[in-house]
Amino acid sequence: MSDDEVRQFQEYAAARLVPLRRLAYLMCGNWHLAEDITSTVLTKLFETWRRARLVENLDAYVRRMLVRAVIDETRRPWRRERPAQYPLDTVSQSPDDGVVDRMVLREALARMPARRRAVLILRFVEALSVEETAVAMGCSTGTVKSQTARGLATMRELLSAEHASRGRSPG
Repeated sequence: MSDDEVRQFQEYAAARLVPLRRLAYLMCGNWHLAEDITSTVLTKLFETWRRARLVENLDAYVRRMLVRAVIDETRRPWRRERPAQYPLDTVSQSPDDGVVDRMVLREALARMPARRRAVLILRFVEALSVEETAVAMGCSTGTVKSQTARGLATMRELLSAEHASRGRSPG
């Protein structure tokens, strides 16, 4: 690989590192795992940079790599085992900033299947269209629509159950 190609990759990776890591975190709910997945995706991208840089929409291509990496990671046998209690990432904002709401939302997303969670994040956090989400997920637009509908229904159920449990007084 030429020095110019290496420089191009470095510039692209530096510009996209934070958004890719954030997207990975939103999909997997763990900053450490998000770091690992982002590193893996960028390493694979570097290995194929000569071809990849010629892709029409490089961001969509890399986003698809990331989505697949997150979904693949959830399929690994050792990822299926979860400790009964695991600490939440520390939050540096005050409770007035909606931290509790974000934690409840993050918890509800974590309880969803990986593909459904990915569709919701791509559609509503990344603000991708149905077609862009289908490309990122490697599926049809119909699948994106049905997964979105099911995901929103599941999210409503999870959030209403959480709201109901918070409404109860201890006793």
